Amino acid sequence: MAVNSPTSRCAAQLSRSLAPRSPLSFLNRTFPRPDPPTPRLVSVRCHAPSPDPSRSHRPVGLGQPEAPIASSTSSAIDFLTLCHSLKTTKRKGWVNHGIIKGESIADHMYRMALMSLIAGDIPGLNRERCIKIAIVHDIAEAIVGDITPSDNVPKKEKSRMEAAALNEMCIVLGGGMRAEEIKELWEEYENNSSVEANLVKDFDKVEMILQALEYEMEHGKVLDEFFISTAGKFQTDLGKSWAAEIISRRNTQLGKSQN
Repeated sequence: MAVNSPTSRCAAQLSRSLAPRSPLSFLNRTFPRPDPPTPRLVSVRCHAPSPDPSRSHRPVGLGQPEAPIASSTSSAIDFLTLCHSLKTTKRKGWVNHGIIKGESIADHMYRMALMSLIAGDIPGLNRERCIKIAIVHDIAEAIVGDITPSDNVPKKEKSRMEAAALNEMCIVLGGGMRAEEIKELWEEYENNSSVEANLVKDFDKVEMILQALEYEMEHGKVLDEFFISTAGKFQTDLGKSWAAEIISRRNTQLGKSQN
């Protein structure tokens, strides 16, 4: 969505073009569904008004916010409320293995963002963009949930469901530059189309096997499938290095447990 002017009149036009939507309605959605509607992209083009010398420009008091500000604030809180389920939805892979009080989707994304933050300097890599990609890469799961291979959903269908959910979330946010940025970051990760996406894809796997090792140590389980499914799939030198360190520690731990 393109927004060419940040003026209050432009913001008012944007708020009128998007009917108020309750974020809670999306939480009750079941995917997949028959004949799903085509995801809507709402396009709004605004033009700055001509200066009007006869109009006075008085500062707005804190107790009397303009309508566009109120609308933007409402959309932001609606969006954040919708994202609440990322904090409470447990990652299904751990649930399927009987892990009690396992990590949430948000837990997973947060540690990936930390990985991006502490990654060493890599030529041509934008670490700030890595952090942003890590924060949004699973954001559509606020609506569709954590879809895993055990659900037997084809990869293309999973991507379609998540793209539709992401469009809905951006509508709740009210569109505009931030919504477009979220979509761009998500698509970059989904398509693995940059060096930043390559690294964050690796961090997704690194975080998973690190969590698997921690659960093995905490619960006395053997979670081989998480290590097998990621073996040989790391794209970057950093991802390979961190994965090798985790596997080395796991082998040491397994050796101790067998003695």
